Amino acid sequence: MRVLVTGNLGYIGTVLTPKLVSAGYDVVGLDTGYYEECVLGALDDNHRNFKQVRQDVRDVEPADLIGFDAIVHLAALSNDPTGELDPELTTQINYVASVRLAKLAKAAGVPRFLFSSSCSIYGKGESETLTEEAPFHPLTAYACSKVQAEADISALADDSFSPVFLRNATAYGFSPRLRFDIVVNNLTGWAFTTRRVRLLSDGRAWRPLVHIDDIAQAFMLALDAPREAIHNQAFNVGLDEGNTQICDVAEAVQRIVPNCRVSFAEGAAADSRTYRLSFAKIRKRLPDFEPAWNVERGIRQLYEAFSSVGLPFEDFDGRKYTRLKQLRYLLEAQRLDASLRWGVPNGEVTA
Repeated sequence: MRVLVTGNLGYIGTVLTPKLVSAGYDVVGLDTGYYEECVLGALDDNHRNFKQVRQDVRDVEPADLIGFDAIVHLAALSNDPTGELDPELTTQINYVASVRLAKLAKAAGVPRFLFSSSCSIYGKGESETLTEEAPFHPLTAYACSKVQAEADISALADDSFSPVFLRNATAYGFSPRLRFDIVVNNLTGWAFTTRRVRLLSDGRAWRPLVHIDDIAQAFMLALDAPREAIHNQAFNVGLDEGNTQICDVAEAVQRIVPNCRVSFAEGAAADSRTYRLSFAKIRKRLPDFEPAWNVERGIRQLYEAFSSVGLPFEDFDGRKYTRLKQLRYLLEAQRLDASLRWGVPNGEVTA
């Protein structure tokens, strides 16, 4: 199967792409490169053994998509703070460009389109556990962009084009292109570098949490699944045991990272984004989906990775591993213009 992975140089893509290569897929990565240099540790050969196209997803042309059996669309301005940097740009990249890509894919004869959505579209949950049929309450530009993209891409579905919407729970775990702007990674990073587990809220909000390796497993299963199992379907990606209060994550970090304690940032208050999810549908439709990770194991993985490289506070708190800081750095250095386009086209490279 020939697969195009957009956003393959991001947090999830850096884990998923080499797994696809190892599994025998013919992979092409497409990424504009905002976070290409943001690597913690080393990349192995599977991170290079595929064709890499450096291109803004807004600039994809019909000819670029000929011959693919599937597209895994990860490219986006990721997470809520980054989405608020410029809400209109978030709409243009996450929504308009995503729908355009899906239309081009359909016209090019690509039969399967996997869209990386987010459980943040549920916003503030109204019931105990939310299924895929629950109403959306998006609270940010990022979440709104995912709701809009899902709706318009779903409308393209027909006998020859099968979109699939993978609504990832809040990710955690080690990726060579690490992120510290997601909760488990952030709390573990604070603990390792300062011996404080620093909470920015009161910790009572619920979050569904899922390890990045388990997200990768879900995408690979959706690529291989029978059409009738996935056609124009949305799936919450995670596990029931991953529904966790933030205060419980903090306590787990305190148990695992030596000599640290929980503290609260000044002004820490309740977080309006709170929800618990049901993952019954993905277990039913993709019965081979078997998450292998829990939060405590993920914290240990992160702690071991930080220990192996001797992660300093300056790197934890720096630009490379926080999406908004990295984009602001590229803007201030005038490497990106106001529309988040590079000053010099990156072109195409075969790795």
